[in-house]
Formats: sequence, structure tokens, C-alpha cells
Amino acid sequence: MRVWTLAAALATMALAQGLSAQPTYSTKITRTEFNIPHIQSDSWGGVGYGVAYAYAQDNFCMLAEEFATVAGTRSLHFGPENSSVLGFSAVDNVTSDVFYRSQINLEELRLGWDEQSATARELLDGYIAGYNRYLRDTGIENLPVACAGKRWARAIDRDDLVRLNQKQMLLASSLALAPGIASAAPPGAPEASQISFIFEPHEDEVLGSNGWAFGGDVTTDGKGLLIGNPHFPWEGPARFWQMHVTGPDGYDVMGVGIAGSPIPTLGFNKDVAWTHTVTAARHFTIYMLALSPDDPTVYLVDGQPVRMAKTEVIVPMPDGADPVTRTTYSTQFGPVVTMPGSPLAWSKGAAFAIRDANSGNQRAIDTWLGIGKAANVGEIEAAVTDRLGIPWVNTIAADRHGDALHADITAVPGVTSAMAQSCSTPFSSFVADKVTLLDGTRAMCDWRKGANSSVAGLLPASEQASRTRRDYVANSNDSYWVSNPREPYRQLSPILGDFEKALRLRSRSNFTETEAAIQAGKLDHDAAKALVFGNKSLAADMVVEPLLALCADREDLAEVCEVLGRWDRLFEKNSRGAFLFMAFWEKMRKSDELWQVPFDSNDPVNTPHTLATDGTKGTALIGALLSAAADIKETGIALDAPWGEVLTRRHGERRIALHGGPGVAGVLNMQRGRLIEDGIVPVHGSSYIQIVGFDEDGPVADAILTYSQTTDPASEHYSDQTELYSDKKWHRLPFAASEIEGQREGQTVLLAE
Repeated sequence: MRVWTLAAALATMALAQGLSAQPTYSTKITRTEFNIPHIQSDSWGGVGYGVAYAYAQDNFCMLAEEFATVAGTRSLHFGPENSSVLGFSAVDNVTSDVFYRSQINLEELRLGWDEQSATARELLDGYIAGYNRYLRDTGIENLPVACAGKRWARAIDRDDLVRLNQKQMLLASSLALAPGIASAAPPGAPEASQISFIFEPHEDEVLGSNGWAFGGDVTTDGKGLLIGNPHFPWEGPARFWQMHVTGPDGYDVMGVGIAGSPIPTLGFNKDVAWTHTVTAARHFTIYMLALSPDDPTVYLVDGQPVRMAKTEVIVPMPDGADPVTRTTYSTQFGPVVTMPGSPLAWSKGAAFAIRDANSGNQRAIDTWLGIGKAANVGEIEAAVTDRLGIPWVNTIAADRHGDALHADITAVPGVTSAMAQSCSTPFSSFVADKVTLLDGTRAMCDWRKGANSSVAGLLPASEQASRTRRDYVANSNDSYWVSNPREPYRQLSPILGDFEKALRLRSRSNFTETEAAIQAGKLDHDAAKALVFGNKSLAADMVVEPLLALCADREDLAEVCEVLGRWDRLFEKNSRGAFLFMAFWEKMRKSDELWQVPFDSNDPVNTPHTLATDGTKGTALIGALLSAAADIKETGIALDAPWGEVLTRRHGERRIALHGGPGVAGVLNMQRGRLIEDGIVPVHGSSYIQIVGFDEDGPVADAILTYSQTTDPASEHYSDQTELYSDKKWHRLPFAASEIEGQREGQTVLLAE
């Protein structure tokens, strides 16, 4: 609150003295309940200025650390021996610095800056100015304790912002392989033996989301209704932050963005609402390279030798220590990547390079501007189609006219079905579940550069999946194939995801619960709330009863089966036995022998099913159950502890009981946690949840930001919405001027420079 008061005082002084010249940036910030800022400006630069200032008030230290990270200075500021998250792996700071210093191509990104619209450039320049204004107003010594007086809490420029944007574009694509890029070294090199990295494609444990768009045929008022339930981190710069932005040209959008975003990237205006879910499409390809027998840094294309480009990376160290020098390697297909112990390891005969469709992507801001200005879902579809700027998420939208859209249209490699087949390698099938592996010995296997694509090398939107319906569309991170089980989609390029393959349990739960809700009657906000917070486990519904049948006459199973028998099969705060089932399911869920009835592509929602309990299969189930119970007892937590005593958000001495559970167990309200000494704390899951419909005046939106607006534990807004989420309460978002005034907290702040 001190910084807020200081900003207001400075603004008042400036106004009292009179501005001698027209300011470059001018904005108004009004805060409402739960510290949500409403930013108003007559210029796009002023919009970015206000958004950055308000964001910095809530999360400056987190964002400042991220700027240090993407600049490749973690070793300098936080020590080379410490670690950070790179992609989805914890790595030492030196590896992180090597990746960002070698793979963030500033020259390319600076050129890309000029290719954005004037509006986007104004927004981003304003964001830089607003961030720096907050730092000047506050003073480095007066920042929150996490970064007060730190050298890395510094002013930023365009290079910082384009680095951050590039990192966000790669977040759910090749960034997952970043450790293997930063550490790739030729066989025999001393550093090659130091690489330890395993790549796993994302599951609910890493990325997830649910999204529903209901059309007028199934809603009570005949208008569209949207549920957005993205599963994003509770920690770090990928956290969502709520904002309401009113700018030039009638732009009036409320929603959320992540660190560095000058506008909402999912949300609503008066006519449309949209959300995003991480798509199953693959946004990079791996190229297999044949190497010269004389030199493992020379590869062959169409029989001709090509030498890899070497980049010497110098990483500064703290306290005057000598810098660390590493070498990275790249090819015409992209940087070399290695995964020791897998078929994708750099050997004397073969190497592998990665090419990412989002490398250099600076089209996203203009795409989200287009979405925010849309008056119907057709205009949203046009926005994601025209620029191919959405990096790695589905777009799910509903409008006041009663139309519902699912557009799985993103920046994906220009790889058709025919090309994927003709350019496969002898190893492609062995890694097909993880990556798309292409033949790098032939130039013809480079991404297709068709004239019908708006971006050279990318798959045209016309060859990706998009549909508009009047009943509903939904996605829980499975492929385009099933967004409505009543009418599966036709087969498209394998680069877009699996076709006629088994769905995740969370997707199956989504369609099962959605169809049941529709059968119960037409949908409104209350029905949508019940759907998103049902906390049912599809795995439990299919597994617990046959599992309990194995308990008969087994004294060693008496205790655990009694707990499971009393469990309500939910992940509510008061559910007893949920922890035991979660621990058991984690041990068994990947078994190839779980089900008696196999997957049937004609019934993807209901198959596979029927737990296999005969013979050795039953023995394995019992063993897993006993092992899970033993693991829990070692933690000191009771087997029947209420779930809300196990899964909690810690705020000082307070523990906030949470609901929701593992997506891999078919829980829609997904929460994934980290086991600590006496329980679990959330790290990833339901984050910004919005339910948006429309009345005659505009949007009607209920929402929760599960982890609240700020990362500063000293703030009164560190956990206020977490308490709301804990009690399954919702916040009716203020959108109209009268609603904003009714929820206003404090004075409107005027900023200009």
C-alpha cells in the first residue's frame, strides 16, 4: 500500500504543477476488490504503461528475476551452484545461462520487433516505460524484501522484453528440451559425459487445462456461455494476473495475462469470451543428421558436407570469478540437441537438431489484440488464422449470439501427413510417442513452404482444426480429434496430435460430466460452477469397487480397504481417503494391463474400462495399494486424513485447505502438488477460472484467481482469492463503469510522463 500511496502522491503533484508538455504516456489505474486493476488510456502506449506499473506493484520481484533469467545472468546474480527451472527441468544456473545466451537470437528478435504492428510496438514500449517508472517511484531499496537492494532489480529495455516474449513463446514447445540444447557436445568431448537429461512429453503433471464453450442450443438464455479453467503454475512468471484494459478504438477487455503481457491473453469483452488450453499439436520437429566419419561436427545434406556452426558462450560469474565458457552447436535445421541414454543421443554417426515453429514468433500480441476486438467467434477464428501467432494453445470461445468455437490453430511446423511418412527415419517409430523425427540428410525434408500459409514454413490454418457449433465444444489437452464426441473431427496431419487414440482420463471425465450436465437441463452459471468444481475422479469411479472386492478375507488389507470403502470418491476438502487413492493410482496408472475392455475408437469417451483383477494383475493391484499406504505412513500423515488437511496453501503460519486433485485420475479441477514434510502444497493446476455469459448490457462474469494477485507474502492480497477458492465462492467481476465504482478500493491513480 505504501508504493500505491507514493504513486498517487507523485501523480497528484504532477497534476497540481501542470504538465508543461503533452505526455508520451498517460494512464488511469483504478483498483477494485481483490486488487484487480482497471487500466484506462487513450493511447496504446498508455495502456502498456499502466499495465506494467500495476503489474509491478503486485509482482515486481518475480518479474525482475525473470528478466535476469532470460538475459542469461542467473549465475552472476544467484550463484552458479544454485538451480532454476529451465523448461520443466531443474538445472544449474550455468546451464540456464548458456541456453538463453545462445538460443535467444537478439538480432532476429530486433528485426521481428519492426514487423509487429504499430499498435503492438506502442503497447510494448509503454510497458517498458511503466515498469521503469515503478522502479523509479519506489526506489531499489524500498522494493519488497525479495529484491530490495538487489543488482538484478534494474531498469529494462526492448531487448529484455523481446527475450521474455521469446521464452514465453517456447514455454510449451522446445523449452522442454532446453537442457539438452545447452549441454549438447560432440562424443568424446569432456563436457559430453556430464549431461544428465531425460525428456518426457507433457502430461497433466506438467501442463493442462480445461475449456468449454456452450452454444445457444444448450444454454438457458440462448446465448453463449464459456468456462475457462487453465491449469497453470502457482509459482513463477507463468502465473496469471487479472486486469481490465480500456484503450483506443473501443478496446475494452477484462481477463488475465502472464508476466510481460501488456493486454489480457484470455478473457472477455462485451460480446465474446475466450479461453485457452495447451494443444496436443507438436510445435517443433527433430531432425536426424548423418555425420562425417572424420568429424562429428560435420553433417551431410544431399550427400554434401556441412559444418555445424559453433557459438562460444561466455557466462559471467559473481565476485570477480573467471567466466565460464561453453560451446553450443547449430545446423541449418536448428540447434543440436542431445538426450543421453535415448535414441536421440549425439553419437559418432548421428546427431539431432531441433527446429521450433515459435522461434522468433512475435505475432502473438497482434493476434490477441484481434481476439480482444472481436464481436463474434468468427472474428476470433479470423484473428488466430490470419497471423498464426498463437504459440501453443487451443482457442475456445463463445459469443452472445450463441455460437461456440474450438480452433486448434497455432504456429506448427509445415509437416503434412505425406511428408511425415516420406521423411521418416528408421528411428522415427521408436520415438513417435515423444517427438516427430524427420530425415535431416535430405533438404526436401525441411518444412514445407506452401504459398497458402500466412507464415513461410508453417502449416496453413486451412489444414488445421477449427469448428463452430451451437451445442458445445470442449478440450482437456487431447488432440483436435474429439472436441465434441457427438461428431469427431476428420483426420489431419500427425503434427497436430493423435487421431483415434485413447483419450486422457481427464478428457473422458470432461465429456462424461458435460453430457450429464446437458442431459440434466440447459446450462447457466450455477450449472457451470458445479461442473468445474465437481471434484469427481473418473479413475476412482472405475477402480475402487473392484479394488475393494480384492479385500475379502485379507487381514493385511483391512485398514487400507476400510479407508477406501469410506471414501466419497471425491477430492473435496473433507474427503477422507483421497490421498491414499492418489498414491495408489500414481503407482498403477501407467500399467499396460489395467483394463479388461480395450480402447475402441468408436467409443473414445467410455473405453478402455473394467479393471482387470484376475491372477497376477490382482496381485499387482494389492501390492501397489499396500505400498501406497506404507509410503503415506512414512510421512506421518493419517491414511484417512481429510484432503483439505493434506493439500494446503501456506501463508506464514496459516494453512488454507484446498480442493481439487490429480488430472491423471480424471479430476477436472486439477491440482498437482509438491510433497513436503507434513503435506502437499500446490504447484500447478486450476488457476484463473472464469465463467462468462452475456446479458443485454454486456458480459456477466464470475471468476477466481486461485493463488491471488500478488507474490508478495507481505501483501493483504497474497491469499485473499485463495480463501475464496477454498470455500468455492466466486467473484462477480466488475466490467461496466458503475460496477467498477461499486467495487472500487482507494483512489484512482493518474500517471503520466
